[in-house]
Amino acid sequence: MGLMLSNCKKETAGTSSITIEMKDAPASFDQVNVEVISVFIHTDHGGWIQIPVHDSIYDLLTLQNNAVAVLGTQQFPEGMISQVRLILGTNNSIVVSGVSFPLTLSSEDESGLKINLHQQAMAGVNYVLMLDFDASHSIVENGHESFKLKPVLTASFL
Repeated sequence: MGLMLSNCKKETAGTSSITIEMKDAPASFDQVNVEVISVFIHTDHGGWIQIPVHDSIYDLLTLQNNAVAVLGTQQFPEGMISQVRLILGTNNSIVVSGVSFPLTLSSEDESGLKINLHQQAMAGVNYVLMLDFDASHSIVENGHESFKLKPVLTASFL
């Protein structure tokens, strides 16, 4: 019995890994470029965990059909994943009829785009979380040659 108790004390929470990917649906622009600077997931055992992402600008319109961008991969303690937060930089732009225009973010989006999740992560499993941007619904034209990025995206585990 002492041996069983000793073995129980040595057990620790296992780890899982998560890969964050991004894709987009078709839109009627030449390019929609977004700068992804950081991604975080929130778990009940690890709190906020940053997924290492290379600061990069992605043309969302190249991420259609089977094309995806892998933003990053990270190990984390098993448990409930409750939220993902995507943080965009300020180097966002749109190209319309060959002309590039800056895309500004609203002040509320500067703190990160938050999506609630409810995924139980089991030890030893490699999860893939797909962030699906909807560029056609994420662009708001404010007037002549002025555009705002109000991101519309969903997240799902593959």
